[in-house]
Amino acid sequence: MSDASTLRPVRASTIAQWDHQADVVVAGYGIAGVCAAIEAARAGAEVLILERTGGWGGAAAMAGGFIYLGGGTPLQRALGFEDTPENMETFLLAALGPGVDKAKIADYCRGSVEHYNWLVSCGVPFREAFWGEPGWEPPHDEGLMYSGGENAAPFNAIAKPAPRGHVPQFADKKIGRKSGGYMLMKPLAETAESLGVRVEYDLRITRLVVDDDERVVGVLARRYGTEVAIRAERGIVLATGSFAYHQQMIEGYAPRLIGRPAAAIEEHDGIGIRVAQALGADLAHMDATEVAFFGDPQLMARGILVNGRGQRFIAEDTYPGRIGQAALIQQENQAFLVIDEASYEAGLATETATPFFRQPPTWAAETVAELEHDMGLPTLALQATVDCYNLHAGDGIDPLLGKKPEWVRPLRGPLAAFDMRGCTAGFTLGGLRTDLDSRVLHVSGAPIAGLFAAGRCTSGLCAGGYVSGASLGDGSFYGRRAGIAAAKN
Repeated sequence: MSDASTLRPVRASTIAQWDHQADVVVAGYGIAGVCAAIEAARAGAEVLILERTGGWGGAAAMAGGFIYLGGGTPLQRALGFEDTPENMETFLLAALGPGVDKAKIADYCRGSVEHYNWLVSCGVPFREAFWGEPGWEPPHDEGLMYSGGENAAPFNAIAKPAPRGHVPQFADKKIGRKSGGYMLMKPLAETAESLGVRVEYDLRITRLVVDDDERVVGVLARRYGTEVAIRAERGIVLATGSFAYHQQMIEGYAPRLIGRPAAAIEEHDGIGIRVAQALGADLAHMDATEVAFFGDPQLMARGILVNGRGQRFIAEDTYPGRIGQAALIQQENQAFLVIDEASYEAGLATETATPFFRQPPTWAAETVAELEHDMGLPTLALQATVDCYNLHAGDGIDPLLGKKPEWVRPLRGPLAAFDMRGCTAGFTLGGLRTDLDSRVLHVSGAPIAGLFAAGRCTSGLCAGGYVSGASLGDGSFYGRRAGIAAAKN
């Protein structure tokens, strides 16, 4: 996907002088990189992190901070929620497919409680409070929330619902600017640096370095136009993020995201994927994308979402990311929210963590027929949908899509509709294929000696579907595995 001559690995024998050297070299100081560095250092390795920006954090520090954990974490138990690794696995297999790495999901679920305890031991704080309202994230410092549609159709009939969105406590959060992700990264960065992990900032990796046996032994990087050579005695860990900001890769692998703002940071340009590809690394699920949907969950749960034909297509009380994927991928980005005046006012009266999603409606009318006409829908299309919905909503049920009874009531009186076309952004989920020890796999299926990876530059738990917290969850979990494996290499 780029000029091969600028990405092809170079021979160590051609390096006249190494500018830096360590046992384990980690490229990227986000969630995967910091966890890799901590574990490698604790395993006795000298660790060097290479970060292309001027500070730690990456996309993780700017995120809402959800870490998807379950199986009976202390936080779940303290708040009265029962969960098991098997129950968590059943849900994730249904929600993250098709084509998920079953071994990786089983491994993650079995290790989830231990991983929670590890994060706490590193100083990551979780408040024992549950936020149960629809929303993108808790508005305060609540530590637990449903973050993947576990309690909504169809998943609530597949596995016992349990909230698994664990959010680090941050009392003075500023949604969209500084949220729980900051309080995830801060204690981890402090832990890494207390272990003697060194950091070199403003270094962007460009190529891998291999010895005569094709083992990865270093990396080339650039700092302000100057090439820098870094030697890794035991292994290189790639933790460089997704390819959401590499236009050519988006066009080639995930074209549904063309023209949509990436819900990532500009440093996510796929460099880790591309330098590993140049060495023959295998890829997986490069077309998989998460889609953020810029709608207020409190309003969506109370109304109905219809497509360009005026038909409902998803249970409106589910995880908003699932709504975004359904709208963009299955409905050609044609989505409208229809809600009556009473439900609209009730939604506005609730507390929400996402007030910037609350925009005035696009259309308003006294009847469904008038609204249908103003929206440009075929005659009777929306009316038939509302009639069907209201017929069953009078009994408090939604047999078509399974919205929970607490959100089901007939739409009556004056109505409004929101034009949700174009209200999507996303980031990529595919990347390097890795094993359970975070070794990067060659297209032959064998591990590439000396090369490890974790985070969004890899294909992690998600093969198509998504749950909030999967990126920070598997990035931190398999970042740890990468650090341990590299240190022992």
